[in-house]
Amino acid sequence: MALYLIGDVQGCDAALAHLLDEISFSPSRDTLYFLGDLVNRGPDSVGVLRRLMAYGAAAQCLLGNHDLHLLATASGARRPSRKDTLSQVLDAPDRAVMLHWLRQQHMALQLVHQDQTYLLVHAGVLPEWTATQTIAHAQEVEAVVQGPDLDEFLRQMYANEPAEWRDSLRGAARLRVIVNALTRLRFCSAEGIMEFDAKEGLDKAPKGFMPWFNVPGRQTADVVVAFGHWSTLGWLNRSDVLALDSGCVWGGHLSALKLGGGKLAHELIQVPCQGWQMPGT
Repeated sequence: MALYLIGDVQGCDAALAHLLDEISFSPSRDTLYFLGDLVNRGPDSVGVLRRLMAYGAAAQCLLGNHDLHLLATASGARRPSRKDTLSQVLDAPDRAVMLHWLRQQHMALQLVHQDQTYLLVHAGVLPEWTATQTIAHAQEVEAVVQGPDLDEFLRQMYANEPAEWRDSLRGAARLRVIVNALTRLRFCSAEGIMEFDAKEGLDKAPKGFMPWFNVPGRQTADVVVAFGHWSTLGWLNRSDVLALDSGCVWGGHLSALKLGGGKLAHELIQVPCQGWQMPGT
């Protein structure tokens, strides 16, 4: 049995099919952990969702900002963006089935493999959160996404404030901070104040901010945090963090990391974007 972490697919089903061929994936034997942004901007989001649904428990998926955007657009809580490529999903006869499946996915996952603990998120983790706290906060959002108050939550989800975590936060403000950290975070201050405008690489941090994983004293430094979301960062392989968004939808690659065991090193497998590139890139 093999375990793979896979970066942002974003509707690039042809590239995903190629990648799964490259790793000789078998749903009866292997498990795939997708780090969010399954849909949008690429040409075949409906193909991605139908494929992953068919794999059952062999495909464990996180929700990214684009996946939440699909839920918000479908509910009417958010207007479609001119860059969206979600119409195939929204107009599909099995739309309700796909959206229901998407709502059952995770905001964060903890994985233990060969005595190594991995914390899987789409974007980032606030420096004051431990792995246990991150999972608990993620479950707060999951409960709302899967429950009867989803539409109300989605209408209040989009904002940059509060920009920092406080244990006293309640209601929409509390959920918004959790969502923003797990699905949008790139840079924050040493105090954990989030910054959402900068989208470039490590050397482009705004003044007073740094990559979230470089904050001194980060409480998740004792686990390996694997994430996607940051295409301009690309593949990053450190003992404490693994970044796997290699910009497939922007003309880059789709990446899978086969988790090694014991003394075996992890194996990175990448395939090109299969001819798709976002218009204007």
